[in-house]
Amino acid sequence: MTRSAITTALHHGWKRAVQTARLCCGVPDYDAYVKHLHEHHPEREVPSYSAFFRERQVARYKGTGGRCC
Repeated sequence: MTRSAITTALHHGWKRAVQTARLCCGVPDYDAYVKHLHEHHPEREVPSYSAFFRERQVARYKGTGGRCC
């Protein structure tokens, strides 16, 4: 395996690990979300990553600080 192929494989593996960790925390993949918006909702403005992250947190925790009771 060449050095370039190893670097590419490591980069791909790292991106998948980060994506998996985010999904475990309830944060969907931003790049997939942007792609979905462009393909299915071209009239909508694409939010910044920080706005996307905040919206996902509110949706997951319903703005209650994460407590169930």
